Amino acid sequence: MKPMRHYCTYFDRNYLARGLVLHQSLEKHSEGDFRLYVLCLDEQTESVLKSLGKSTIIPVALRDVEAWDPDLLEAKANRSTVEYYFTLSPVLPLYVLEHFDCDLITYLDADLMFFSPPEAIFDELGDKSIFTTGHRFPQRLKDLEAYGRFNVQCQSFRKSDAGLACLHRWREQCLGWCYDRFEDGKFADQKYLDEWPGLYGEHLVISQHPGIGVAPWNVSAVQLKCDASVWMVGCDPLVFYHFHDLKFLGRRWLKTGLGQYHAPISSELRSLYSAYCNHIIRATKRVAVDRLSKHDSRFSHGWTRIFLNGIRQRDLMWR
Repeated sequence: MKPMRHYCTYFDRNYLARGLVLHQSLEKHSEGDFRLYVLCLDEQTESVLKSLGKSTIIPVALRDVEAWDPDLLEAKANRSTVEYYFTLSPVLPLYVLEHFDCDLITYLDADLMFFSPPEAIFDELGDKSIFTTGHRFPQRLKDLEAYGRFNVQCQSFRKSDAGLACLHRWREQCLGWCYDRFEDGKFADQKYLDEWPGLYGEHLVISQHPGIGVAPWNVSAVQLKCDASVWMVGCDPLVFYHFHDLKFLGRRWLKTGLGQYHAPISSELRSLYSAYCNHIIRATKRVAVDRLSKHDSRFSHGWTRIFLNGIRQRDLMWR
């Protein structure tokens, strides 16, 4: 019998459908009971999640987190919305560890989808206190490590001295400076993770599983294939894929975000992205979200600019 697993994430109404797909993929592939704590970044998200009545989804109101950590309000006043969201990255796991009955919390970005059991994460973590994933940039993209060796997409923290020390230090750093730009060796919430191997050493696990952390920035360097409806990375199962920067343009066009990393849209990637988008569409209809993204079906200047950029980068898909 696998132990109860505890996950957390955050999103607003623009990522609501994606968050539901993340949850559905956990439902499908988890080998035991789990809880997904969702920090609801607006009232619509909170209302929809509560209406679902899912015991595996625990909505967490942003106002409650801000009341628990009032230092957040000062940060909220001096950065953009997305920068404030980044600031919340270390705060949410701390909140969950303090307010709920769990000794190990795993943060997941809302735009992940699991394709095989997440137990692979915990198998790697073992009895250590901190788990993180590297970007694993191919050689031609190594210069992007200036923005961070690690990605915040999937991290575990144990309620131990080392796990809590890591979260508290990261919280202080993000409260002090968390902006969507590179400055003085810092970048958003991400660059701070570069110091973790030196600070936490034997308490830290950096994932080596080929199927954990596959994303647009490294997918061109792996052998992705689907065999009898099972997705594989070489000889290993694909645990999750990070659909970073995917945009819906109108009702038929997708901008995959692959082009900026010079990853061609192979037949395998076309199939993978199509499957994910079908899940998004079904989730959107299920909760009656009125838009897939902020660019959905609006032929605005922003829509046109992104579409033309997609043509230039050769990362548009027609579905």
